[in-house]
Amino acid sequence: MKHILSALVQNKPGVLAHVAGMFAARAFNIDSLVVGRTEDPELSRMTIVVLGDDRVVEQVRKQLAKIVTVVKVQDFANQDVVQRDMMLISVACTPEKRPEMLALIEMFHGKVVDIGPKFVMVEVCGPESKVEAFIDACRPYGIKTLARTGSIAMPRYNKADEK
Repeated sequence: MKHILSALVQNKPGVLAHVAGMFAARAFNIDSLVVGRTEDPELSRMTIVVLGDDRVVEQVRKQLAKIVTVVKVQDFANQDVVQRDMMLISVACTPEKRPEMLALIEMFHGKVVDIGPKFVMVEVCGPESKVEAFIDACRPYGIKTLARTGSIAMPRYNKADEK
């Protein structure tokens, strides 16, 4: 099962290495890892996607929470979340194929960010399944390069949070 862990950590050098080392020491693979500053410049949020059963992931979550520089850990497994991936993809595209490619980009709500005589670079943001579907749709044209962020996620609004 896929688990999305969110760890609020101190924004200090070495924290990422410490967290990644904890996963490696337990032979646990990270499917994706995204780190960025929060609204507080002293804190960063790590969004870690891992595959595993509930028992193993709960053990990893507990070990993560023991790290001194980790402020808070959440497992979004049983929560309704908004999850997004971002990708830049450069696709072979001759001028003759450009209208066809632009229609495809529009269907996926992508954004052209660079264009050349024989390629188009596109930004696609959305659920992982949308990003994967766009990659599959681009394969017949020829993918030149591809870069992805991995998932970021936040729990959806919940009225119970107001209390």
